[in-house]
Amino acid sequence: MSISIVIPNYNGEKLLEKNLPKVLSVVKEAEVIVIDDASEDGSLKILDNFKSKIKIINNEKNLGFSSTVNKAVKQAKGEIVILLNTDVVPEKDFLDPLLKDFQEEKIFAVGCMDKSIEAGKVILRGRGLGKWQRGFFVHSRGEVNKTNTFWVNGGSGAFRKSIWEKLGGFNELYNPFYWEDIDLSYRALKSGYKILFEPKSIVIHEHEKGSIKSKYSSNEVKTIAYRNQFIFVWENATDYSLQFIHCIFLPYHFAKALFRFDLAFFVGFFRAFILLPQIIGSSLNYQKLFVKKDSEVTIESSR
Repeated sequence: MSISIVIPNYNGEKLLEKNLPKVLSVVKEAEVIVIDDASEDGSLKILDNFKSKIKIINNEKNLGFSSTVNKAVKQAKGEIVILLNTDVVPEKDFLDPLLKDFQEEKIFAVGCMDKSIEAGKVILRGRGLGKWQRGFFVHSRGEVNKTNTFWVNGGSGAFRKSIWEKLGGFNELYNPFYWEDIDLSYRALKSGYKILFEPKSIVIHEHEKGSIKSKYSSNEVKTIAYRNQFIFVWENATDYSLQFIHCIFLPYHFAKALFRFDLAFFVGFFRAFILLPQIIGSSLNYQKLFVKKDSEVTIESSR
């Protein structure tokens, strides 16, 4: 089974210099693609040092995470594409457990065990929980003692390319970042495919100040997250009962945001509303693949 490693980069000069050699030492037989999203630092100079070992793709302008990853996956030769962020390093032998899980044809994606270094502590992540609550999809970290998951992380996960192409990859409406991996995983589940969490496939995730925090203010990040949460609901909630509940609870959420003086919520809503024709178009296109209702996905994935 052939493998491609895709590493999206934006202003990750120091992370590339530190982590890319480690990645290459672990995935010796795999194709490695680093796609640079029009970095403004010295990333390209660092990548030039590795040009004999990796494939380098340069975006002429900054496209955002979804578009950047889609572009790289399209050029990947592997049957399985593993997405790694620049601040993620796989442990030795992390590939074998991932590949074993793909022996079943219906498996679309497998998430890695993420040893996340946060404030000097190791938090085990990688398995996601999710539920519909008061008209929104609410996600959270799951315990890592089970293999079912609601989504596979776009920064440390493996995906079957043939199914990725059928699903259309990441929805680029989510650019510049956030929610794209949850959205793709959810659409895969509704389309009848399976996703797993593999605790034996371990990566180290050392959180450092990344490109998001350096380019966007905390308020802008919050606004984008809200916008994409609305996009997710309007695109994916096809059960009439969910649509009704979402509409009924919108006044409640608006009032709650007003009470908190949460301007980002309102700005996020209106930014999503402007995209409504495109969201509806995406939804209608994706629904052609759906074979399950939202209620079925929620019940099955929570077992």
